[in-house]
Amino acid sequence: MIKSKGYAADNATKPLALMNFERREPGPHDVQIDIIYCGVCHSDIHTVKNEWQNAMYPVIPGHEIVGRVSKIGNEVKTFKIGDIAAVGCMVDSCRSCSSCKDHLEQYCEKEIIFTYNSIDKHTGKSTYGGYSTLIVVDEKFVLHVPKEFKEKDLAGVAPLLCAGITTYSPLRHWKVGKGTKVGVVGLGGLGHMAIKIAHAMGAHVVLFTSSPDKIPDAKRFGANEVIISKKPEELKKYINYFDFIINTVSVSHNLDAYLELLNRDGTMCLLGAPPHPHPSPNINNFIFKRRALAGSLIGGIKETQEMLDFCAKHQIVSDIEMIPIQKINEAYERMLKSDVKYRFVIDIASLKTT
Repeated sequence: MIKSKGYAADNATKPLALMNFERREPGPHDVQIDIIYCGVCHSDIHTVKNEWQNAMYPVIPGHEIVGRVSKIGNEVKTFKIGDIAAVGCMVDSCRSCSSCKDHLEQYCEKEIIFTYNSIDKHTGKSTYGGYSTLIVVDEKFVLHVPKEFKEKDLAGVAPLLCAGITTYSPLRHWKVGKGTKVGVVGLGGLGHMAIKIAHAMGAHVVLFTSSPDKIPDAKRFGANEVIISKKPEELKKYINYFDFIINTVSVSHNLDAYLELLNRDGTMCLLGAPPHPHPSPNINNFIFKRRALAGSLIGGIKETQEMLDFCAKHQIVSDIEMIPIQKINEAYERMLKSDVKYRFVIDIASLKTT
C-alpha cells in the first residue's frame, strides 16, 4: 500500500480535516497520478453533509482531478510516466452492461464506482477522491489532458472533469449547434460552462439569472442575451422560443416558468440534484407543444475525452478561484452563499506541505 494524505469528513456536521490513509499499489492496468489540482463541486458538499443519505464516512471528496502520472502498471498501453492526466467522477464500472458497451458508463446498470464514496472493487473499502496527494486508477478511466492546454491552464481544466462534461454531454446529445436557441438557467459552476460550450458549438445563448451583477460575466462567457429571471414580464417575451434549455439550478423551484419558453418539441434538461423535490409541473406545458423534461448525468469516458479535446480546441477552461486545502471549509460556506466565481480549485501543493 502507498501512504497518502487528504482532507476528510468524519460525519455530516464536523469540518473536513487532515487524514492519513493508504492507496493500493498500482496493478498491471493501473495509473498512479500525483495530484496537482482538484476542483470543488457542489456534489462534494451534498455528500459530506449526507444530504443524499448515502455518505460512507470518512469521506474524502473530489472528482475534478488533474495531475502527473508518476507510476504505471506493466500492462498499461496509453499512458507513460510524466504525462498530464485527469480523473473525473468515475473510476470503474461493470464494463459489460449495455450502457457500458455503448461508452455510457455513467449509466452503468450494475456497478458504477464513483471516484469517492463508492466501494472499491480492489480493496473492498471506500473510494477516496481528489482532496488528496495521489490517486490510483485503471487506465480505462483515466483521461488524457490535451497538450494544447498549457501549464497555466491546468487549474482551470480541473473543473472540466465534472462541470464541463455535465454540460457538454446534454448539449451534444440534443445536437446543439449553429442556429440552435439555447437557454441556460443559473450562472454558477455549471452555468458558466454551459454558456462557454454552447457558444463554441454555435448556438444563440440566453442566460436566465436572478443576479443583474452577473450580466457582464455572462456576456464575456458568450451569452448573446441575459434575462433577469425575477421579472415575469421578461420571461414572457420568450414563450415558445427555445429549442433547448439547460437548467443548472440545484435547489427546488418552479419548472413551469421555463417549460413554457420551449418551442414545439423543445426539451428542458435538468442537471442540478436538489435535496428536495421540484414542485410538480403543469402537464399542459408538455402535451400542447410536445415538450419534454429530461435529465442528464456527467458523461462516459469516451465522451469526456471528446469534451476535453473540444475545450482544448476552443481554449475553454473554467473561471476559477484557487485555494489552499486549508481553506476548504471556508470555501464550502462561501459556495452555499454562491460566493465564488465560478469554481473553487484546490492547489494540492498546499496539502503536500501540511
